[in-house]
Order: sequence, then C-alpha cells, then structure tokens
Amino acid sequence: MSFQQGLSGLNASSKNLSVIGNNIANANTYGSKASRAEFADVYAASLGGAGTNNVGIGTNLVSVAQQFTQGNITTTQNPMDLAINGAGFFQLTDGANPPQYTRNGQFKIDREGYFVNNAQMRLMGYPANAEGVIQTGQAVPLQLPTGGVAPQQTELIELQMNLDSRKTSTGVDTPAAIDFNDPETYNNATSLTIFDVRGQEVALTLYFQRTDAVDPSGDDSIAWNVFATANGVSVGGDPGLLTRLVFPADGSRPVEPTALLVPMPLIEAGPNLQGADIVPIDGVEIDLSQITQFGSPFGVTNLTQNGFAAGQLTSVSVESNGIVMARYSNGRSQAAGQIEVATFRNPQGLQPMGDNMWASTFASNEAVRGVPGDGNLGVLQAGALEESNVDLTGELVNMITAQRIYQANAQTIKAQDQVLQTLVNLR
Repeated sequence: MSFQQGLSGLNASSKNLSVIGNNIANANTYGSKASRAEFADVYAASLGGAGTNNVGIGTNLVSVAQQFTQGNITTTQNPMDLAINGAGFFQLTDGANPPQYTRNGQFKIDREGYFVNNAQMRLMGYPANAEGVIQTGQAVPLQLPTGGVAPQQTELIELQMNLDSRKTSTGVDTPAAIDFNDPETYNNATSLTIFDVRGQEVALTLYFQRTDAVDPSGDDSIAWNVFATANGVSVGGDPGLLTRLVFPADGSRPVEPTALLVPMPLIEAGPNLQGADIVPIDGVEIDLSQITQFGSPFGVTNLTQNGFAAGQLTSVSVESNGIVMARYSNGRSQAAGQIEVATFRNPQGLQPMGDNMWASTFASNEAVRGVPGDGNLGVLQAGALEESNVDLTGELVNMITAQRIYQANAQTIKAQDQVLQTLVNLR
C-alpha cells in the first residue's frame, strides 16, 4: 500500500490553490501578470528503465509560469501614468544593481527631478541636450531639467498677408513721409512682439502706405512704403523707411526688393510697456516673400518671429514614442529625454522580484532594447495604466476545481487507510 500518490496530489492541489490565491490577490495590481501552476507525473526509476506496468507515484509541481499577455489599459487623470500597449518593459535602476523591469507605469517625479516608481527606482532612457536633441546611446536615469529655458533674441520675422490693391494712395514716393499718430497717412498696420537678447518684450508695429510710385517699365505696378516702430519709437530714423515693396500688375509676390529677406536697421527702442530698458536689437530680418496685393481686404494670415522670453518648467507630457516633452511658461516645448523599453525572447524566464518588477536571467536571455514603437516594441500611452491580466472569473472557477481535486486526493488517502486497516484486522 502507498500513500504517495494521494500525498503528492494534496501537495500539488495546495500549491495550485496558492498560485490561484496569489492571482486573485493581485487582480487589482497594475502591471501584474497572472501565474499558472504546471505539473508533471512522477514515476519511480528502475535500473534499466524498462517495464510496461509501472504505476506512477504521484505528481510534482514543475513550474509556476507567468502569463505575459496584454492587460486592459485604463485611463487615469495623472499624466505621469504610463502604459505599454504591446511588447516591452520599463527599465528601472537603483544606481548600483543591474536594471529591473516592470509593466507598472505608475511614475512620479522625485525631489531631484528623476522619474521614479513607488520603490524609488529610477526610470531609464536617453537624455536630451540643452537644445532638446535626444542623445541616443547608453540609457541613463531620466531627469527633468532643473533650470529654465534661456531667452532667444528675435532674428527672423515672417509675414503672410494681403494688401488691398483697391486702396488709394496715402503717401508720396520721395521723400517718404508718415505720421504714426495719423491713420490718414497710411493704409494699414499690424503688430507683433519681438524679444531682445534678455528676452524682454518689444512691441513692433509695421505700417503699410500705398504711394503714387509707378514702375518705369509702365506695367501698372504699384509701390507700398513699409515703416516700423518699436515701443512707439521709429525704427531707422524719423520716419525711417524700412523698405519699399513694388508689386507686379497681377498682385503676386513683390518684384522689389529683389531679395525679399530684408534686414532691419538697429532697433534702439526706449523702455517697453513693463518699464524695462531694451537692449538694442541688431540682425533682425523680415521675410516679405509671402505678401500679395490682390483686390481683396487687407488681412494677415501669418505673423511669426523666432525669439522668446526666458521660461520656467510648467508641465511634462510623454509621447507615444517615449519622448518626454517639457513645456515652459514662455510657451516653448522641447524634448527632455526619451524612454527606452526592453523586451525578451523568453519573458517567462524572468525572475519575479516583487514590487511589480522582474530581473533578467539566463533563461530569459539578454534584454533587447529600443524606443517605443520600433520593431516589435509596443507604444506608450500617457495618462493610462495597464491593468492586471488576471481573469477573476476564471480564477474562481479554477479555485473550485482545485478544491475538488484536493478533496479527491484526500479520499484516496482515506481509502488507502481503510484498506490497510482491513488488512491489519485479519486474524
């Protein structure tokens, strides 16, 4: 008589219930993966290994295999929450030990500006330089820039607009004259803000004045004088003629000046609206190539410049390709880094370390690293988390089955005990 089979069945069922219980306990753990108990039958080994009537001696737990299937992705209200849609793991480091891997994207910013999880492990990725260019290569802990964005002086102004060809002349050809306080001396005006080397605002206004000038070729071309003021002070003299635009008869882009990237004179404006003394601005160019003169109302469709004030970090967002975008108080946005993710040929070979993290092993093989969306790597979704892939209904059914199997194995031990008792009671 042998109790081995029933005893091994009890042990196996008990371990199966433990695995099921662990799955149920982590049904609400973000990034957690369900496990499955895998068993094998056991036979006594003989010297020759022969025999066709061998009776097995029970079962044995071979492996607790984790199931790395995709969990449901649920949105949150936290932009620092990240979910991987597809294959891959976030890489985390404590700075001393080899990286660990997780699917749980509950990240925060610590006091030093690093992306960390609840165990204070730092998220790894590629840093960016001061201009926002990603420095690919060796992944390092991602850290947000602590300083702000330095200001940039305006160097280029781009205009896209239409001057109404139906307007009558308000100026003379030579010498050009205008009274900025008298709208009768010009036809239209538009304004924008430019910046000096300190990032201080300068209110620049451009004035457009149709003249009686006629092109010597006699093709009915029309000329417009362009003037400018900065903080109410005339640019290039009093008044300073910035340039003269000459349009062909069809009103398309100007034929004069031939170089439509016009340099502005030195801007020596007085105090701005905030009372700050402006640093003289030199080297500003105006792109006039997109100005037309058609028989339609005056309208500005684009008016941009490339300068900006200093700015401080206000918010962070993560793109689907892992690029971390930092937004600043001056309206600028630039990359602060890029998250690197890793995948494995055999994810089931990863060793669970707790805190929703795994470590690589010989069985998992080395990590294959890259940025989200490359190759077979999944993409990131910000403001979302991956739920556990535990099927709670299925686990409850499995628990009932394991319980019944446990009871059945207990019955085999009871039956063996009764048979043995009968044998002992023989006289």
